[in-house]
Amino acid sequence: MAYPRLLGLHHVTAIATDPQDSLDFYLEVLGLTLVKRTVNFDDPGTYHLYFGDADATPGSILTFFPWPGAHRGRVGNGQVAATSFAAPRGSFFYWHDRLLKRGIEVSRLGQRFGDQVLGFEDPDGLPLEIVETKALGPRSSQGPVPEPFALAGFHSVTLAEEGYERTAAMLQEVMGLRPLGSENRRFRYAIDDEESPASIVDVVCAPAGPTGQLGAGTVHHLAWRTSNDADQREWRNVLVRAGVNVSPVMDRRYFHSIYYREPGGILFEIATDAPGFATDEPYSRLGERLMLPPWLESSRRAIEATLPPLTMPGDVTHLRSSS
Repeated sequence: MAYPRLLGLHHVTAIATDPQDSLDFYLEVLGLTLVKRTVNFDDPGTYHLYFGDADATPGSILTFFPWPGAHRGRVGNGQVAATSFAAPRGSFFYWHDRLLKRGIEVSRLGQRFGDQVLGFEDPDGLPLEIVETKALGPRSSQGPVPEPFALAGFHSVTLAEEGYERTAAMLQEVMGLRPLGSENRRFRYAIDDEESPASIVDVVCAPAGPTGQLGAGTVHHLAWRTSNDADQREWRNVLVRAGVNVSPVMDRRYFHSIYYREPGGILFEIATDAPGFATDEPYSRLGERLMLPPWLESSRRAIEATLPPLTMPGDVTHLRSSS
């Protein structure tokens, strides 16, 4: 079967509580860039914060719906169990020490498919990993982390499933991913025959594990990349022919989206690269002010009055590349 091409991971969206805590952690601790400050289009009284590399490259974007007072979720089966960032070879102990010095508990998870893995959580308990790998995308090197150690977009995501077979079948037979191997009940799939930046999904089979509960500290959905609207329409046709319930195309301002659930219940999205995050502000000013879609602009004053103020961390620079 011929597939339209998926390009890898596009973004991961999670639930948080305090937007300032998220801002401080992802900018000041992990050295990411705030690439978009907007609102949840379905709940405009809530921020939607986008973090990534300085050029807002798809495959580096971790986004949050910060709902103050949201109950704590439970990571378990039917959820993304970890979101993993790529880091250059030789940076493992830098990150280990950096996190410990900031009072963040870390787990040295050892070797996974030949790469060193470091596990930790964000302020809301969201499971994160840093994978020391040669498969690197653009680096987030314009913040407080020195360039030789800077994170380089996503490495992979891990899906926790009670049973992996039906999810594996969707990944391979419908979405066209390729199996790369398995170890310790972890099954690895990728866009290509070898590891490349932001292209990997691991499925962990945990039949005795708890069922996940959506809430703060859990992933709401993960999105895959496709080039353009035409490829996305073809992907929708592929999914419908496979008997998958798929949403209509939705305009998310910076990309167009379709949504569906994989057999274990995790919400997937296929998002277009275009029109991109610079459609309403230049790359040199990304994330500096609250951006609203045209259909919410008339409500700006009321929305701004509802949202809590945000303060950029003091040691985060605003320098960006000239692209």
